[in-house]
Amino acid sequence: MSFGQGGPGWGPGGPSGQPGPPGQPGPPGPFGQPGRSGPPEPSTPDWAALAERSERARARRRRWLMIGGGAVATAVVAAIVAVAVVNESGPGSGPAAASDSPAPSASGTPPPDPEQPEPTFSSEPPPPPPDPREFLSSAEKDTAPLGAATLFPGDSMKANGRTYDKGATASTKSCASGTQGALGAVLTNNGCRELIRVTYVREGVAVTVGVAVFDDAEAAGRAKEQSRPNIASLPGSGVPTFCRGGVTCRTSANALGRYAYFTISGYTSGKDVTASETAARQAGLDAADFAFARILERGQEQAAASVTG
Repeated sequence: MSFGQGGPGWGPGGPSGQPGPPGQPGPPGPFGQPGRSGPPEPSTPDWAALAERSERARARRRRWLMIGGGAVATAVVAAIVAVAVVNESGPGSGPAAASDSPAPSASGTPPPDPEQPEPTFSSEPPPPPPDPREFLSSAEKDTAPLGAATLFPGDSMKANGRTYDKGATASTKSCASGTQGALGAVLTNNGCRELIRVTYVREGVAVTVGVAVFDDAEAAGRAKEQSRPNIASLPGSGVPTFCRGGVTCRTSANALGRYAYFTISGYTSGKDVTASETAARQAGLDAADFAFARILERGQEQAAASVTG
């Protein structure tokens, strides 16, 4: 077995053992040293030198392994120390973790004070809001301001997708004076306190709404059941006289709480309303729905005010 980079110390002449030209170095020797030209070296290796060189190489490897292992161990220890330092400086450790102060919450809301009592909540559900009809059924509870301006505010009526322009308004304590036919006596006999009227007009059809105010719902209900035609139409503010002098018109009557409300609708031209005619009838229905909604809203507002104080 050969060591180093060269083979046996043959000259340039080859293995025949012939010497090369004088003065020129020969090929490398068995241990990497250049040979000399001339007679060949003995072919027997120096076993003692080889053993010494091998031992020195192994010693060098052991030293490098020890140095490399020490470096690796040092790096591992440094990494462990670095992790420990990071962990100590992170949340929940160090002096802040050892204190008794509670940590802030994730949402930014300060934590509850342990010395303050926890809020308590009643297991009982809140009472339902009062029924608006309770306020509308009695003069003792129905105490909000009342009049044509509060019951029918604005300058128009919007009902069932149609808009009507507002005409004249009127209010009187003499309820019979705002009626025609037998209705006046019915209102008076049942204790009518006030009669509020308002007129609306749209496309040649006018309608007057009359709201009679009583002390309680029972009186208003009786007036509705006993009613005969009907409320007197209210012209003015650009609306001509209509539904007077024997002209046939559409009428209706209803009640909500202590209020009985009536409508009369017809043409501003003065012509009669026939059975097949629909415009005047629709105007009467729109006005009745609008009066119902306004009276009900009055009760709702008072019911809400009683809850909020």
